[in-house]
Amino acid sequence: MQRLFDIIFSISALIMISPLLIISALILRFTGEKKIFYRQERIGFDGKKLKILKFATMLANSPNIGTGTITVKNDPRVLPVGKYLRKTKINELPQLINILKGDMSFIGPRPMTKENFDKYSAEAKSHIITVRPGLSGVGSIIFRDEESLLTNEIDEENFYSNIIAPYKGQLEIWYVRKKTILMYFSLMFITIYVVLFPSSKLFWSVFRDAPRPDGLLEQYLM
Repeated sequence: MQRLFDIIFSISALIMISPLLIISALILRFTGEKKIFYRQERIGFDGKKLKILKFATMLANSPNIGTGTITVKNDPRVLPVGKYLRKTKINELPQLINILKGDMSFIGPRPMTKENFDKYSAEAKSHIITVRPGLSGVGSIIFRDEESLLTNEIDEENFYSNIIAPYKGQLEIWYVRKKTILMYFSLMFITIYVVLFPSSKLFWSVFRDAPRPDGLLEQYLM
């Protein structure tokens, strides 16, 4: 059932926002490094690799510069136009093509690089690969300002590996165990809502049984 809605919504969305996609593509073509799309290998359903599609918002060699696959606030690798595209999440919209192809869903754990996937526990990884990765999901909603969170830490790599990844793993295990078509629609609505109102705590009001952050994360996320 979820796959059916993914197909209907991705086709509808691609038609409705095609002017925005074309304008964004043209701006990227004539600014920065003149590169429109960025393809990156990620871990997908059943542990298989997939190439996600994004608008190019960073320097072409960014994975090999600075903090690697971890992006922080005001990251110098982000191109001027890229800052706006990332803030509004427009840079993620080309993944509608991934959804239409069946590589992804609208809702699910975010597709991760192997480097970041390996930071998760064996239990979390075994759950994550049982569903299609999503354009949005529980982790994306709660950590929608992850770049700012990481900026407050001196050792971003250590903070992500030992604080963020374990909690994200708990969230994704919870999601996989609880997922229903009602949750699918609820998370789609909450995603749109928090883009419009970034400081919203709507997720916690709707899903009261979701794992709560503690320690350092509690002060950032609650």
